[in-house]
Amino acid sequence: MIHSTAIIDPTATLAEDVSIGAYAVIGSQVEIASGCHIGDHATVYGPTTIGRDNQILQHVTLGGAPQDLSYGGEPTRLIIGDRNTIREYCSINRGSVKGGGVTQVGNDNFIMSYAHIGHDCRVGNENVITNSVSLAGHVEIGDQCNLGGFSLVHQFIRIGSYAFTSMGAAINRDVPPFVIVSGNYARSYGINKIGLRRKGFSPDAIKAITRAYKLLVRKRVPRDDALRQLEPLARKFSEVKLFVDFVLSSARGIVK
Repeated sequence: MIHSTAIIDPTATLAEDVSIGAYAVIGSQVEIASGCHIGDHATVYGPTTIGRDNQILQHVTLGGAPQDLSYGGEPTRLIIGDRNTIREYCSINRGSVKGGGVTQVGNDNFIMSYAHIGHDCRVGNENVITNSVSLAGHVEIGDQCNLGGFSLVHQFIRIGSYAFTSMGAAINRDVPPFVIVSGNYARSYGINKIGLRRKGFSPDAIKAITRAYKLLVRKRVPRDDALRQLEPLARKFSEVKLFVDFVLSSARGIVK
């Protein structure tokens, strides 16, 4: 299951059923768990840990050094979870010392061709990251987001769970959970209602999220007044609490 032209460093640890394609390179201190496929011409540098049942296709580069001028060769890491699909020509860099030393990708993500995930990023679970999306360093992505093609995300930005970015969105502020953003620079255009319905959110929950969005993002309501109005909804709906907590914890400000 390992092609004769593949180059495997002797310090790499591979499960018995891992398949490695032609001319792939697996570097030192790489760990690859059961059920993974590494495509032709792919390169994995270490230290990198890859979980179970990942499909990593041809010409992907994982675990490269962070694109950070302060990086001095320290042994930082890349950690990838289970059941991710990483398509052609994607690149995911290791962390940097000043960013905590780890770049991490969760489980069940679909990462399409030419996407880039920079150093110290944290990507959650079940996200769709489409073609040529670029995440600068220190970006945090929640769960079940959909990032449209060619979306650009500035460093230190957070994107909350179930958010949706349109193609070509240039994002320089935090994107709250459940919100649709579009444009250069990105602006918010409402709640991702179609996506939430598909994920099984109740009509009442969607209505409550929409109320929170209007008060904290769209309307010119003083924040303290908005929070007082939302307090009963936050007690009743965990989704509203998630939205409110995200907005209140934003250091960069949110997309409006």
